[in-house]
Amino acid sequence: MAERVSEETFEEKVLRAKLPVLADFYSDSCIPCKMLSPVLSRLESEYAGKLEIVKVNVNFDAGLAERYEVLASPTLIVFRDGSEVSRLRGAAGKEQIEALIDKVI
Repeated sequence: MAERVSEETFEEKVLRAKLPVLADFYSDSCIPCKMLSPVLSRLESEYAGKLEIVKVNVNFDAGLAERYEVLASPTLIVFRDGSEVSRLRGAAGKEQIEALIDKVI
């Protein structure tokens, strides 16, 4: 299961990560976010060693959501070498997320 990161751990776990990182900006009350969770778990296994996947709760870490201009949940942002390189907003299928990841790794 993807690790939940906070404003305190975001720099270390995402911005300074050696591998690209897919950050799932989600809300506990968001139904599409809940539907996305098992998809991300499968992708986490499939891309092990090539990509890290983390979760950011926009309710608890609103500062990160604001910093990265996350206006809707779910929003998936891929970071590499400390910078955002790709983004996908809204509910997405496994194939769409794989295409997002494959452009980066």
